[in-house]
Order: sequence, then structure tokens, then C-alpha cells
Amino acid sequence: MEQSYYTILQLEEFAQAGEQLGRLLSKLVSEQMMHAEHGDVEEHLKVEGAEFLRLLFQGQLNARAENEQKVQGVIGSDGVERRHRREWCQRPLMTIFGDVTVSRIGYSSRRATSLFPMDAELNLPPDESSHGLRRLTAEEIALVSYDEVVASVQRTTAGKVPKLQTEKLVAAVAGDFEEFYKGNQGAAPEGSKDPLILSFDGKGIVMRHDSLREQTKKAAEREDHKLKTRLSKGEKANRKRMATVATVYAVERHMRTAEEVMRSDKEQDDTKPKPPRARNKRVWASVEREAEAVISEAIEEALRRDPRKKRPWVILVDGHEQQLRNIRGCLRKYGVAEDVPILDFIHVL
Repeated sequence: MEQSYYTILQLEEFAQAGEQLGRLLSKLVSEQMMHAEHGDVEEHLKVEGAEFLRLLFQGQLNARAENEQKVQGVIGSDGVERRHRREWCQRPLMTIFGDVTVSRIGYSSRRATSLFPMDAELNLPPDESSHGLRRLTAEEIALVSYDEVVASVQRTTAGKVPKLQTEKLVAAVAGDFEEFYKGNQGAAPEGSKDPLILSFDGKGIVMRHDSLREQTKKAAEREDHKLKTRLSKGEKANRKRMATVATVYAVERHMRTAEEVMRSDKEQDDTKPKPPRARNKRVWASVEREAEAVISEAIEEALRRDPRKKRPWVILVDGHEQQLRNIRGCLRKYGVAEDVPILDFIHVL
């Protein structure tokens, strides 16, 4: 049976959280707060509520430290057994509620670095930022600058991530990029005769000078610029690196007339069945690798799904001539007969 909250807060590890809850409740019913504007109450709950949650988090970590099981020794992946035991080894952890301290048992040996089984159980990150802060930072950095991310984290949470740490954190998060995309690869042939769709696209991304491809970097060095601090309109041509996007999926055959294609969403006939949805769709991209590498990977993905090449393959493209040459070259490399590429209507228009 679960313990009631007031019983839990009486435990030694949660004593501080209980005291904070008492202060919070007392403040809310005080004469000052009973006549306060809702924004003031909201801000008070945001600050003091975050502190209450931080103390709960700290209490939970302390309770786990008290109950951590002691063992004679720990053997790491290096095969070395660590028999020297030190209790209450501490490391900081910055969370969305603020900073907490993780206490745990460390096992060491003269021949190897220390190991902390509790770190693995908690799945702690290598740095001080919690997964909650890492996720928030990764989401924010896709939209704004590093300085704005630092300010946003401080404004919306009780945590703090310095700018240098933010830069390192973003680089660390991006390190799993390729592995993430490999996670949804087709593992076996699909028992289907539906068309197999491959599609490719490219997107130019403005890069730092040292991250440009060699040919583009040389072209950029030969240019003169109107402004020293930033690029003017029309000066970004040799400042971009092309990212290649690929997708592979299956879809049922679906016939539409030209009139049906041209109708807007408001003009669609609701009495007709909706078009089939894509199945087993895999989407990935790379700005680091060459376009041919990404296209080859897509063809390999299609061959895993249809190794005997019995299904119709449809390749959707935007008409870029170099892209078409890359696709044809990769198809020949893998011995795949070239089906007619389909140039999508939006690009034609």
C-alpha cells in the first residue's frame, strides 16, 4: 500500500520538503497573499513551488543513497574488479527545479577508475545537466541563439546552464544523430506488393566558414563583402552547405484524376475514401555526408525491404540535375533498373 504524502514528508530525507510545503501553504493563506493579484500568486508558486519540487527530488535521492546495497566489489567493462568501497561520494546535478546532490557508493582500484553503480541506475549524464535540461536546451537551440537559450532556461525553469556548457551540451546531443536514424532501419523484407517510394531533397544551410566544403570555402574566400559584421542580401551563395534529406516508405496504389489533384482541401469530396497513408516510413538527413552517400543509404534501405526488386519503385524528385545524376549513378552501382523518376507538381508549377 502506498504511503500517504504526510507520512512520507515525516521521513528524515523529506523533512526539508515538508518544511517548505508548510511555508508555502502558510504564505498562500497569509493576509498579504489573500489580497494579492493573481500574477503575484502565480510568480510566488513558480519560485517557491520549484524549490519544493527540488527538495522532493533531493529527498528521493537521499533515500536512495540510504538504501543503496553494498557489495564486495564491482567489475567494469575493462574486466578489472574494484574492491575498495567509499560511501557517500557526491556529484552535482542541475535539474529544471534547481541543483541537487547525488550521493552514492564508489568502488575503486589502483589499476582503474572508480565506478558508481548508482550512476548507471539513475542513468546520469556525463555532465551536470539533467535530461530535462538537455531536452529543453536541444529544443530551444533549434529556434534561437545560444544566448537566448541560456536566458530562456533561466526564465522558464529554476535550473541554469551557462553558455559554454550549452554549446557542449548541444554538440553532445547531436552526437546521437546518426544512431537515432539507424534505429528505424528496415530489418527484413516486407511481405507486400505495394509500391516502394523513395524521395530525396536538398536544403542549403548557412555554415561557419571552417565548416564549409573545401570547394565552397575557396569560392567564399575570393569574394568581397559590403559589410564586415554580416552578409548582405545575395552574399550567402558561397556560405551554404547542402544537406540531403531522404525517405523510404510503402503506400497502397491510389488513382486520382487531374481534377482531384487540383482541388483544394475545401473542395474535396468527403464521400470518397481518404487516400491511403504511408507505411513503415523512415526519414533521415545529413549535412556532413555527401549526397551520394545518403542516396546510397536509401537504396540500401529499399533493397532490405525488397531484395528481389519485385515491387515497383517510385522515386520522387524536385528536378535538380545534379540530384538526378547522383540517383542514376547510385542505381547503377546497386544494379537496380532505373524506374521513371516523378517530378512533383509543385516544382513544375
